[in-house]
Amino acid sequence: MAKSKLSSATGFYIGYPFLWLIGWLPLWILYGVADFLFLIVITIGYRRKVITNNLNNSFPEKTDSEIHKIRTRFYKHFCDLFVETLVLQHISAKKIQKRVKLKNVEVLTKYLKEGQNIVAVLGHYGNWEWVPVAGLSVDAVGLSVYRPLKNKYFDNFMLKLRGIFGSRNIPLNSTAREIIKFRRSNQRFILGLISDQSPSKSELNYWTNFLNQNTPIIMGPEKMAKIAKAKIIYWKMEKLKRGYYQITFIPYPGNEENAPEYAITEWQVRLLEQQIIEKPEYWLWSHKRWKYQYLYKG
Repeated sequence: MAKSKLSSATGFYIGYPFLWLIGWLPLWILYGVADFLFLIVITIGYRRKVITNNLNNSFPEKTDSEIHKIRTRFYKHFCDLFVETLVLQHISAKKIQKRVKLKNVEVLTKYLKEGQNIVAVLGHYGNWEWVPVAGLSVDAVGLSVYRPLKNKYFDNFMLKLRGIFGSRNIPLNSTAREIIKFRRSNQRFILGLISDQSPSKSELNYWTNFLNQNTPIIMGPEKMAKIAKAKIIYWKMEKLKRGYYQITFIPYPGNEENAPEYAITEWQVRLLEQQIIEKPEYWLWSHKRWKYQYLYKG
């Protein structure tokens, strides 16, 4: 155990000064770094087997050439994500707001003014690390739910980045308790949930067909919307061009409290699925999303 902690600390303190320094570079230079990383990543074939299997299973109708193109474009976007995350260390709110367009922010302000809290649901699509910048445009506390990393040093590093625009980070297992506290304080909040991760092995409660595969789905957004009596809104994050994104806010069309079980979950899953089908290169294909598929019982 002590050896593991020492290894984690050593890895962090060796890497952190480098990450901190390159975070000061302007984005136009960092994209040059991303281009160099892309050459390394594509040469070593980072998680190539996982990515290729995910793509082939998701798009059985596509040729090997088409799969190759998507994988290559994903690698390119993945390297951009790396440097765009590092720039959060030092970039000003004013500069990043110019890079993240909020297409219809009035949707958020409407519900908040009516006294409703918001559950924001999204996937690992576009640049999810830049999403908290939206909180600068509304009068509400941003709450980001996260799963702690194994390396506590890098975990703390990422938490600082994710809280740079005032967002508060909540461990996954503390979510319900924290939102109850905020409700009692009568303080408006936006609870951000990334919903496309694989549930833990003990939480494989709901399966659906997602990207042509039997897929277990996290029920968190639906559960939290009902617990918080909040409005659930899908945050459609799109990449307009390199370094520029747009978020469109899509409210759930029904009443969350009275929604049939799984209706909200199916709604947000289909919105994400459609995004991926339209521009697949911007989703996180290196994630082992279907690692428990063998447990599906039908």
